[in-house]
Amino acid sequence: MKKVYNTLRLILGDQLNINHSWFSKQDDSVLYALMEVRTETDYAWHHIQKVTAFFAAMENFYTELKAAGHAVTYLKLDDKNNEQDFGKNCSMLISKYSIKNFEYQLPDEYRLDAALYDYCNKLKIQYSVTDSEHFFTKRDDLKKFFSGKKSIIMENFYREMRRRHNIMVENGKPEGGQWNYDSENRKKLPKNHKPLPPYLLSNNVSTQYKRIEKAAIKTIGEIEPENLLWPVSRKQSLKLLDYFTENCLPLFGTFQDSMHTSEWSLYHSRLSFSLNTKMISPLEVIDAALKAWKKDRKNISLNQIEGFVRQILGWREFMRGIYWMNMPEFENNNFLNHRRQLPEWYWTGNTKMNCLKHCINQSLKHAYAHHIQRLMITGNFALLAGIHPKYTDEWYLGIYIDAIQWVELPNTRGMSQYADGGITATKPYTGSANYISKMSNYCDDCYYDKNKKTEDKACPFNSLYWNFHDRHREKLKDNPRLGMVYRLWDKIKNKADILNKADYYLNNLNNL
Repeated sequence: MKKVYNTLRLILGDQLNINHSWFSKQDDSVLYALMEVRTETDYAWHHIQKVTAFFAAMENFYTELKAAGHAVTYLKLDDKNNEQDFGKNCSMLISKYSIKNFEYQLPDEYRLDAALYDYCNKLKIQYSVTDSEHFFTKRDDLKKFFSGKKSIIMENFYREMRRRHNIMVENGKPEGGQWNYDSENRKKLPKNHKPLPPYLLSNNVSTQYKRIEKAAIKTIGEIEPENLLWPVSRKQSLKLLDYFTENCLPLFGTFQDSMHTSEWSLYHSRLSFSLNTKMISPLEVIDAALKAWKKDRKNISLNQIEGFVRQILGWREFMRGIYWMNMPEFENNNFLNHRRQLPEWYWTGNTKMNCLKHCINQSLKHAYAHHIQRLMITGNFALLAGIHPKYTDEWYLGIYIDAIQWVELPNTRGMSQYADGGITATKPYTGSANYISKMSNYCDDCYYDKNKKTEDKACPFNSLYWNFHDRHREKLKDNPRLGMVYRLWDKIKNKADILNKADYYLNNLNNL
């Protein structure tokens, strides 16, 4: 006898939330569906660890749902009846099981949101959409919050989120008397300081890897298929969270901006993939961190816990709000009219610049770099070099395991590349070799000299820094946060030499 279901519920690869209300009770009339499709593997050139981790996490979620008694189907990449498209596969299942109602959760990406909206408008059966029940905010909350205000500043939103959710707040006032302790979170790793080794998992993703290889999907980066270090289940994600709160949180804030050639993880949580796939929620992550802090305030100071809370409650929710406020126009913004191609070594790490060589090779090896490596090394260089933001978007979206467009695009095109003209950030985030040396040991043993601007082997960041501000003076001169930069530039006597050096580097980007 043919199996019949009343409802088909589609679960996307970043909707692996076992605590969603959908799964609160078993219903034999509901069929859940997860799918590996080429429309998702091929829209960007993804890191191989990213694709395998998504597939492994999806398969684990499928197994978890089945164990809980739910009816669920899983279309693998190489299944003969997989039409490699969400809509086409859903139509096949609707026909096969005589489905009368189609349901899905709100996607986080505009691309998928539009595709599923269009698909449902052509359906001849009933359909409905529900919230993903993951974020602290709704899509339009940020837009509502800043409605009528002159400027969009994350700090204002963050403080409201703290009050609204009663996090580190007493009688409407911040714990410790300050809302933000960022000024205490900018320390370089001391010379003889050795962080604890990162908590690494060891997942065998050989079966997923073989499917990807067989399908000839174009990927980047390295992988050990028998030893994937990233969490691919809720249980593993919670173990990583426990390790962070017990071992890393006491020094997270202090060294969150530091960089070191021997330390790729430092005190960072590395929970972003688990969060962005919804295997764990931002609320439980913050609750776990707060619990650890309250239990051990002697070793976990306010700047550690506040810095961590701000990243999740403030910045992550702010980025999502910026995304939905400004899409789809946002992904075409190019305020500075940058046009250059991304240097070839962004895909290989083969550059003589030690900071970029280290950060890129780390990204290719681990599918990971922390926020300062992304913002002030790879992003900083792309901005100073005038790279078209669409190329930086493609690179960031592909190379990092946690990169999904809703979080990648506002961080890259907005904050990192200032292509939105100041919607996301109050100024361009640029830095010379001085900043890189201050926050890392990257300048040690580098082919280029951090102290030189125009001479042979002068660090490219130095001349490119001044070239950038000179080139964009008309657009940036009235920015109050850049007044000192332009005053310093006006006092420099060898401007022509600096600009000539920058031109030389810009004309030889692939050889740096």
